[in-house]
Amino acid sequence: MSESASLVAGVARPSKPWHVTLWVLQVLAAAMFLLAGYLKLSGSPDMVALFQAIGVGQWFRYLTGTLEALGAIALLIPRLRALGALGLVGVMIGALITDLFVVDISPVSALINLFVVAFIGWGRRGELRALLPRS
Repeated sequence: MSESASLVAGVARPSKPWHVTLWVLQVLAAAMFLLAGYLKLSGSPDMVALFQAIGVGQWFRYLTGTLEALGAIALLIPRLRALGALGLVGVMIGALITDLFVVDISPVSALINLFVVAFIGWGRRGELRALLPRS
C-alpha cells in the first residue's frame, strides 16, 4: 500500500511531481523553522532583543520557538504534515502582524514563510479534510 493510501483512506494520491514538490518545500521549510526555533530557544541575543522590543516578555520567545520547532518536525511526519503547515500558518500570521504593527520591521521574511507554509497546507488540504470527523 502506498504512503498516501495508507496515510488517509479515500484521499486521492497527488501526481508524483506534485508530491515531490511538496516534500521539497516541506523539508526546506522544516529546516528554516527548526533554525528559527533553535535561535529563539537557545537565547540568541538578536532574538532576546527582538522579543524585548515586542514587550510581552521572554516567555513569548520560548512559546514561539517551541511552536516553530514542533511545526517543523510535524512537516516531516506524513500523518502530521498538513496540521504542521496549518499551525505554522498561524505562527506566521502572528509574525506578520508583529512585524507590521509592533516592531516596525520589514514583513518580507514573514510573508515568504507564510506563503510557503500556506502553499504546503493547500497542497495537503485533502489530508486535512480526511482528519475532520465526518457528519
